[in-house]
Amino acid sequence: SGGDVEDIIGALFARDYKGLLEFTRMNCDLSLAFRRFRRPEMAALNGTVAGAGAVIATACDIRIAADSAKIAYLFTKVGLSGADMGAAWLLPRIIGFGRATELLMTGDFIDAAEAHRIGLYHRVVPSAQLAAEARAFAERLARGPSEALAVTKDALNREAAMDLTAALEAEAEAQARCMLHPNFREAYEAFRAKRDARFS
Repeated sequence: SGGDVEDIIGALFARDYKGLLEFTRMNCDLSLAFRRFRRPEMAALNGTVAGAGAVIATACDIRIAADSAKIAYLFTKVGLSGADMGAAWLLPRIIGFGRATELLMTGDFIDAAEAHRIGLYHRVVPSAQLAAEARAFAERLARGPSEALAVTKDALNREAAMDLTAALEAEAEAQARCMLHPNFREAYEAFRAKRDARFS
């Protein structure tokens, strides 16, 4: 909104380089906090998602959107680098280098159908169903094995910077730790008893 532009963007012109770097690092810290948080995070996207909001959604593990949603990384349209808040690291890992290059360089909006087609959105649902769909998916994750989900998220974050040998060793160690967690025993006992597992 206009108020946001004045309060946030307009205030930046009073800062020197050091002050601007403090601001941009604070924004980057937000993306880092999303990636380091041990629980799965989900963005439910409705309407227009642009700039920092687009990057925050991209930093989430799961993105479910209304069919009316549109998204843009529009930094270059206002004279800023398209590489902001981790966008140039996150987006290529989700949709590929070529598509990420186009979106970050042009700042163009894409609609929900296109975002789903290229893999940015996991699911697209009618606008009226977004809240229910997002809630159901969040509840499904919340009922899941918390430690196993945390270890999986950590592996997805760390292994992108590893070679295959290091990634396999990291996965072997992570799986052995998960096998010691009570959730693994609970899944086994639930299977034997023909009931649903009750994970912590």
